[in-house]
Amino acid sequence: MATLGSDGDREARAATRSCGTCSLCCSVLRVDELKKPAGADCRHQLGDRGCGIYPRRPEICRAYQCLWRQGGLEDDERPDATGGIVDLESNGIGVRLGIRMRRLEDFDSSPALRAIAERYRNEMPIRLSDIDDVMNPDRPFRVLLPEGIEQRVMGDRVEVYRDGVRVDVKTMMWAERWARRFSIWWCNRGLQ
Repeated sequence: MATLGSDGDREARAATRSCGTCSLCCSVLRVDELKKPAGADCRHQLGDRGCGIYPRRPEICRAYQCLWRQGGLEDDERPDATGGIVDLESNGIGVRLGIRMRRLEDFDSSPALRAIAERYRNEMPIRLSDIDDVMNPDRPFRVLLPEGIEQRVMGDRVEVYRDGVRVDVKTMMWAERWARRFSIWWCNRGLQ
């Protein structure tokens, strides 16, 4: 997770925000200390009453703050209201905006998530993913880029769209496929 730089207005918003009844990150995030894979509901969730182990929750849970908690989104864009967790993510060569939802198609039915993506789309790539089968290297995801470009990735197949019209279909290079599979294998080791 990347964090935002210093900004007085954003920091003032962040200081007033708490999770409240939102616990979407408790389903989305991976917590090795609890042997909880990403995409699975945490066994300590108590619905709208919060976390059953809050005083002794793992450090990753203590440290995590979504972009809304950091003050980087509007007041009405809390994850439980939009249907997705929004984060800044380091991707090794820069920063992208990550939007994780219960189902990938939730993006198209959420005006709030679409508005967030449009606000940031010209500044950085937007990666859309769901929480289903997150350790599967071939699961689909989408990448929104400037100028109306979208990539829909399904395994090693990449469909390229411009303004909603498919303009190209590519196959991911073998090195990219191998690196992705190795990365997921490496992450899976931490859950065993």
